[in-house]
Amino acid sequence: MASRPSSPLLFESSEWSFASLSHAYDAIEEIAVGEMGLDVYPNQIEVISSEQMLDAYSSIGMPLMYQHWSFGKRFVFESHFYRKGWRGLAYELVINSNPCITYLMEENTMPMQALVTAHAAFGHNHFFKNNYLFRQWTDAGAILGYMDFAKKYIAKCEERHGLAAVEEILDSAHALMDQGVFHYRRPPRLSPAKVTERARERLEYEEQTYSDLWRTLPMATGTVSIAEAEEEALERKKALSLPEENLLYFLEKHSLILEPWQREILRIVRVIAQYFYPQGQTKVMNEGCATYVHYTIINRLFDQGRMSEGAMLELLASHANVVFQPGFDDRRYSGINPYALGFAMMQDIERICTKPTTEDRDWFPDIAGNGDAMGTLIDAWENHRDESFILQYLSPALIRKFRLFHLSDRARDRFCQVASIHDERGYSEVRAALSRLYDPGANRPDIQVVDVDLLGDRQLRLRHTVKSGLLLEVPNRDATLAHIRRLWGYGVSLEGVEAITGKILYECVSDEA
Repeated sequence: MASRPSSPLLFESSEWSFASLSHAYDAIEEIAVGEMGLDVYPNQIEVISSEQMLDAYSSIGMPLMYQHWSFGKRFVFESHFYRKGWRGLAYELVINSNPCITYLMEENTMPMQALVTAHAAFGHNHFFKNNYLFRQWTDAGAILGYMDFAKKYIAKCEERHGLAAVEEILDSAHALMDQGVFHYRRPPRLSPAKVTERARERLEYEEQTYSDLWRTLPMATGTVSIAEAEEEALERKKALSLPEENLLYFLEKHSLILEPWQREILRIVRVIAQYFYPQGQTKVMNEGCATYVHYTIINRLFDQGRMSEGAMLELLASHANVVFQPGFDDRRYSGINPYALGFAMMQDIERICTKPTTEDRDWFPDIAGNGDAMGTLIDAWENHRDESFILQYLSPALIRKFRLFHLSDRARDRFCQVASIHDERGYSEVRAALSRLYDPGANRPDIQVVDVDLLGDRQLRLRHTVKSGLLLEVPNRDATLAHIRRLWGYGVSLEGVEAITGKILYECVSDEA
């Protein structure tokens, strides 16, 4: 009796098994790498429970993380909404590491496991490995080793110095995470072993040279001329490399009260903040890349007869939910969905490369009709962040599809004005306005250390360069200054200066313990 031919389908049941996961992975890899030309780190795929996914959520998505009360608070919050059915969990979680770690939820159906494997293990993986921001600012091969060191180091600090003392430092460091990043300097890349060795050497040196006498140096006395004071200020600013944008770095290096173990904790927090720095600038591109990759792969599998119609309907329904863009008057609206905009732009670039219109040829003469959609996309994924990607590739056709226009709403006016509409000039202005929304330099508070007299009043002087009239919220500002003062040990002042005119808009001082 002849044996029954095996089915060409990758899977026939919604229930997954490790064998079916492996079979699907091989088929997805064949398309992603062999046909699409993606370049990825080696993959490490792990299946975890919803409880473990919640735990990963709570610890900012890292597989190794030190303990802190804020992680437990977020775990309770996410768990409550998930158990009530008011909020779902991500189908996957992917780590920018080498090997690239992808977590799949065990509650997923087999079709969903295939989709998220394509999305994360190949889409996000390719973007992490090749985008210039990730290559410049992160070291995928070192992060897991460093996080292992950080977790063990902070645990030892808790044993030696007490949970309350460590938690106090972490509270203040976490409050300053957004201001603990180098935006224009490239941090050195070290192997995990080298990082650990340097940390040990640094702590030993500081413990040998540290002296409490530094805290009790007498204040400078006597009077000096204005010229002498200005010259002295220039010299100390030069010695301290001021102004300094990275507050955590400055406090770690120059605080007069921190002990060596406290400085190392500040260093750990700012290294983690630096690791996540590129992700905030590439949300649209990263998610758009991964969504385009999974959409292309599942359609290719269906065309090959390796995906059933039932599985395809499930996946397309999930995909449609991910890229859904609510209208501005919809209760679900919370801004532009990065999945929707990113995926639409990737598809639009493919259309421009393969089926351009006359308008496309006018706006994109370098890529219109070149017939190489994947080559164009791979080049864009490698060399842009959200701001520059939108500024270069957002087309008039997509502006019309999303019904975008530029609304001018100035505080001094009693009305709103539609500043740009769907005409040639308007398209350029709409594109430029949308790209500015993704410019980190325009949207993050520019706060820098500008001066401190270590032999005088020791007051740490900060300056906030105010752009577009956007001031800091007073309660949050004052609470953050209190954290800075805790780490500095002396008074902290902050002045808000208008970026264009240099006019001082506000001044505040935190000089209470």
